[in-house]
Amino acid sequence: MFIKTKVEKLIGYLIIDRPESLNAMNNQVLDELTMKINELISNSDVRVIIISGAGDKAFIAGADIKLMQGMNRNEAFDFAKKGHRLTNLIENSNKPIIAAVNGYAFGGGSELALSCHIRIASEDAIFAQPEVKIGLLPGWGGTQRLPRIVGKGIANEIILTGMNISAERAYEIGLVNKVVKKDNLISYCNKIAGDIIRNSPNAINESIKLINMSSNKDLESGLKIEAKRFSDLFETDETSEGLTAFVQKRPPKY
Repeated sequence: MFIKTKVEKLIGYLIIDRPESLNAMNNQVLDELTMKINELISNSDVRVIIISGAGDKAFIAGADIKLMQGMNRNEAFDFAKKGHRLTNLIENSNKPIIAAVNGYAFGGGSELALSCHIRIASEDAIFAQPEVKIGLLPGWGGTQRLPRIVGKGIANEIILTGMNISAERAYEIGLVNKVVKKDNLISYCNKIAGDIIRNSPNAINESIKLINMSSNKDLESGLKIEAKRFSDLFETDETSEGLTAFVQKRPPKY
């Protein structure tokens, strides 16, 4: 097994544990990741998920190149679709997923981070989409998610040059939410998770759906859906509890 998980204080921790290969992803790792993320999403004791990579050198150093070298066209297509299923699962999770990025986040590792709702990087993190250097292009969502996050111009520069992006530069272009010291990476992610956990799960779930939808809807259509989802929440116990707790000046119980 290459994936380790644990649950503490409503946080699900998922660690890609293949440090001898810089946590590179092959079919087995992809299958295990998908299975374990599904388990954490389904776990009622989990409200937030944090994904990290084992070892000091890498978050995920991309897909396993040796595996890809022997692929034919059909196998490559299936491999890309498997990566899409994983990244879509993460992006559409009703529970926020935080990427705790230490060291290399190359290729598929960067693309996995892009699908997370929040990205926190250690000072030594390095991002890259280097696929063009080996005659390929990003195949797990990089050409689609990266422009939505950093803009078309910067995405072109990153993908067409295959350049390395430092943690500081990643923060400047909006690729990551925060850069922290390496020793503080998980503790800072825990703090964000704790801030999220204090809030209404229903409201968080609906917010994730609407934010994801925003890139595919015109403003008027998005606003109509927002108004509908906003008003629907008034029929839920969580919203009733939140409003009552605010008036009574006490923490809500979700």
